[in-house]
Amino acid sequence: MREIVIVGAGQSGLQLALGLQARGYGVTVLTNRTGDDIARGKVMSSQCMFATALSHERALGLDFWADECPDVEGISFTVPAPDGSGKAIDWAARLDRPAQAVDQRVKIPRWLAEFERRGGKVELVEAGIPDLERHAARADLVIVAAGKGEIAQMFQRNAETSTFAQPMRALALTYVTGMTPRPGHSAVCFNLCPGVGEYFVFPALTTSGPCEIMVFEGIPGGPMDCWGDVKTPAEHLARSTAILRQFFPWEAERCNHVELTDGNGILAGRFPPTVRHPVALLPSGKPVLGMADVVVLNDPITGQGSNNAAKCAASYLEAIIAHGDRAFDGAFMQATFDRYWAYARHVARWTNALLLPPPPHVLMLLGMANTLQPIADRFVAGFDDPRDYADWFFEPEQAESYVATLRAAA
Repeated sequence: MREIVIVGAGQSGLQLALGLQARGYGVTVLTNRTGDDIARGKVMSSQCMFATALSHERALGLDFWADECPDVEGISFTVPAPDGSGKAIDWAARLDRPAQAVDQRVKIPRWLAEFERRGGKVELVEAGIPDLERHAARADLVIVAAGKGEIAQMFQRNAETSTFAQPMRALALTYVTGMTPRPGHSAVCFNLCPGVGEYFVFPALTTSGPCEIMVFEGIPGGPMDCWGDVKTPAEHLARSTAILRQFFPWEAERCNHVELTDGNGILAGRFPPTVRHPVALLPSGKPVLGMADVVVLNDPITGQGSNNAAKCAASYLEAIIAHGDRAFDGAFMQATFDRYWAYARHVARWTNALLLPPPPHVLMLLGMANTLQPIADRFVAGFDDPRDYADWFFEPEQAESYVATLRAAA
């Protein structure tokens, strides 16, 4: 039996561990927190997952909340008018298949328990270089799906593929109940205020049941970069609603009766989007492979974090199985990442584009989606597969040709 060690018990690490386990591999997962620790801790992300990512969970029998979690049926997009008189852009489109968002404080403990129930080994440790060396000496493959400090520093930033060197947004999450539902179908309600930042909100499932997850993306140094003095959960909720009243009043109207899901249903911070080299060498010379956020870390503005994690786990699973009994050397590791990067580079390009002021052709596209529904439909479909944006979204000539085609068809 081939032995594989995975450092990190998040979306990517556990999904890969459970997939390998189902194919007869011996798998050990290293994590620094028990399931109970995670369930009682702070929220970790917003994790709205679209249909393709959800299908990878379903294929492994891990979609335990498919009937319990509220569906996200579409995406809406709103930009306020510059003079404050209302909305300059306001449209919505349905997803082909619903998305869902399950709080990782619900998902990860359940997956950990399932992994152990199926015979997997869990080692509770704050993993460091000596732990990786110990496992690399006996296992066929060591994969790093999480890590801080010395482990994270092993994977060097790739300057050629990392667009930014600093955080591009001040980030905050607020998990609430009592929000007035969006009229019509449920959706990720995405709001963009040029020069200020973005706010989006969507239905989810948390430890206490259905909720809404509010996500704030403030341009550094701007008026939505305002979380540094917030000390308590109550202050965090108050700051959240104050931002909405000032910049997105139509969203504030939905929040007259909101309450925090729990005292741990808040988060604030910032990080630079970063792509890292996927293979790191231990002091012994043995290579280890990074995956998901360890090697491709995107800003959450496009909601791709958990989607990327699920797709990375599925891609790595296929690569490991296809490799058979051959050695998991550095060449295999690089090729495995390259296979995933062929997809993930499109996500990084799209996400990074939305972190910059939109160029005229993008404003044209988003504005014309008010009247040309196919543009709205295609933009929304790209959240499930961002590779499609390459054909029409990034270059002015492509955008103009696409719009001309739509007008001719109309």
